[in-house]
Amino acid sequence: MTKEKTLPLSDRLEMPTIGFGTYLIPDADVGRAVTEALRAGYRHVDTAEGYQNEAGVGAGLRAFLAEAGAARDDVFVTTKVFPGNPEWGMPAKTYEQTIAALDASLDRLKLDHVDLYLIHAPFCAEHRLDQWRALVELRRQGKTRAIGVSNYSQAHIDEIAAAGLPLPDANQIELHPWSQKPALVAYLAAKRILPIAYSSLVPLSTWRRAEGQDSAKTEEMKADGATSPFKSMAAKYGVTEAQVLLRWAVQKRYAVLPKSTDPE
Repeated sequence: MTKEKTLPLSDRLEMPTIGFGTYLIPDADVGRAVTEALRAGYRHVDTAEGYQNEAGVGAGLRAFLAEAGAARDDVFVTTKVFPGNPEWGMPAKTYEQTIAALDASLDRLKLDHVDLYLIHAPFCAEHRLDQWRALVELRRQGKTRAIGVSNYSQAHIDEIAAAGLPLPDANQIELHPWSQKPALVAYLAAKRILPIAYSSLVPLSTWRRAEGQDSAKTEEMKADGATSPFKSMAAKYGVTEAQVLLRWAVQKRYAVLPKSTDPE
């Protein structure tokens, strides 16, 4: 089993393997959750413009740093630009608007830089490359230490390469035993792009239920009772099903983003 606490994000930067996800945690609640997560040992927090909770994340981070007497760079911070989506009636961000979006995120977070800035999804074909050029410029300006994408396919990354632009440092994608994406993962490895796994716990029947949210799964997808391979593996090793799933990802050298609003 790997004992690595960080993974190489670029030639210059390591990223904590285990990050604290904040998707669907309201802004009013996320500050306390982030502070508790950092107290528990997390050193990476993942948020996004689209989560509408960056202000709370920043407040939780500042509270922990003051309490622990820690430095800003002791905690790795990821956020994401929402690129727009014309199909949803949301205009695509231009180059200039993408630059401004990170400035706005930094203002909400009350930070002078983030460690990783991602394009949240490849929604905007006409503006995708301009948005990526903006991230390259933001890295040059020092407002982010690394840049990447989320939900991108090989074709989307090939588009960046064909334009002669620097490749992403990371691609945040859904990865778990029911969504293994072997061809894309192999491609990312060949290009030295770090996979960051989200929805690692989707195979659990209780996924999202503990947070008071619908599980977003069909009945057929839920592996309950004695038929669940995760239950039997957890029993064999004396751990929880969640630990089995997170270990699966970590041993494959994926960063993971588990979350809870319950400190324990």
